[in-house]
Amino acid sequence: MANHKSALKRIRNSETKRLRNRYQHKTARNAVRKLESTTKKSEAEKMFDDVISKVDKLAKKNIIHANKAARIKSRLAKHVASL
Repeated sequence: MANHKSALKRIRNSETKRLRNRYQHKTARNAVRKLESTTKKSEAEKMFDDVISKVDKLAKKNIIHANKAARIKSRLAKHVASL
């Protein structure tokens, strides 16, 4: 167990951040899946900006790698264009 006050605080903070990151990552993944399963172009275009925003935020906070974010966005743009 930690011996310093600052170490205890760091443990609390890191757990809070871990849970927040996990929630945001899961939410973005579900949004991507929902967009990929959409077959109507109008619905997909409405959802597209929101999903791209979520993916960009994950990349900005280093929850996912920047190249992975680019790959996801590219794949989704291709999917929406093909509808």
